[in-house]
Amino acid sequence: MSWRNYGQAQPRRKPKADGKPRRKPVDWEGQEQAVLMRWLLGESMRGTPVGDLYAATYHVPNGGYRLGKEAGRMKAQGVKAGVSDLPVMEARGGWFGLYLEFKATPPRDADLAPSQREWLEEAEARGYCAALALGLEEAKAILREYASWVRTADHQGERLALTNGTEWRRGHGNGNGSNGNAGE
Repeated sequence: MSWRNYGQAQPRRKPKADGKPRRKPVDWEGQEQAVLMRWLLGESMRGTPVGDLYAATYHVPNGGYRLGKEAGRMKAQGVKAGVSDLPVMEARGGWFGLYLEFKATPPRDADLAPSQREWLEEAEARGYCAALALGLEEAKAILREYASWVRTADHQGERLALTNGTEWRRGHGNGNGSNGNAGE
């Protein structure tokens, strides 16, 4: 909300076809991501290896709806479509860092957008580990695994590959909001 319209009523959402008001959408992904960051903070306070990533992990607030003028200003300032939700600026396993694309736990997950897939591909091509996490537990597993790797400065040999996480290279989703892995 801009300072210009602070305190003013927000515009009403268009009612459904039957005239009933629409419910406010729930940001499942944002809620789960906040829980993930609280968990990471707790791990940091406990002194666990994965907790060491807390100080190096941040959220890129690229999502959300913005009016045209504000969206134009954000784009001029460098906002890019597809940037992963949680970069981790900790070099491990031969990588320069981790780009973690976070989606809500199925069935509330969203499909991976083409711009997000392109960002993950570009990050990997530039020497960053790229991962897709479907939900809180998968994100925790990815972060635990990444934290277990030796720091890149001490790493020798080939880059390591994550065993956790949803394989974003194969594609994500079948158009109905699920990841297409029925029965898993």
